[in-house]
Amino acid sequence: MSRKKGLYFAELALRVLVIAFSVAGAVTMLTSNETVSLFGITVNATYTYSSSFRYKVVADSVTCGLTLLSVFTVISLNRPKSNPQNYFYLLLHDMVSLVVLVSGCSAATAIGFVGRFGQSETGWIPICDQVERFCDKVMASIVISFVAVICLFLQTLMSAYKLKSQSFSDPI
Repeated sequence: MSRKKGLYFAELALRVLVIAFSVAGAVTMLTSNETVSLFGITVNATYTYSSSFRYKVVADSVTCGLTLLSVFTVISLNRPKSNPQNYFYLLLHDMVSLVVLVSGCSAATAIGFVGRFGQSETGWIPICDQVERFCDKVMASIVISFVAVICLFLQTLMSAYKLKSQSFSDPI
């Protein structure tokens, strides 16, 4: 197999992994809820109570959609008569996807940290002692999405490499 075909299949595989991990991260967050009884009071923990967790679900979903679109772009760029300058737009597309997903993961990580460890300066107590299953699912969702971030970062590097390796006949 030639180097060009190997890079093409690696790029497609990374894009499929990003789609799979971002869907898994969103679904895991969507299904994270737990109801417990504390001192006779029923407490329900769900991702919808935190704007950061909701934003992470949106970021996962947007990244999944954008990456799905980029799969079709990569397939069309692999055709013989495609314009090599389109790799620049693919690189921008990948960078936007990466930034969206990193921001969603970062926001959820910050709130997850406060939920797990609390913040004594503001008087926020940790809640993960009471809703452990909920916190574990949130943490799993965040970890899964950070794996998607790593795949997206590698994908962005590959897009940059492909852009650099294309020989342009027209000056930019």
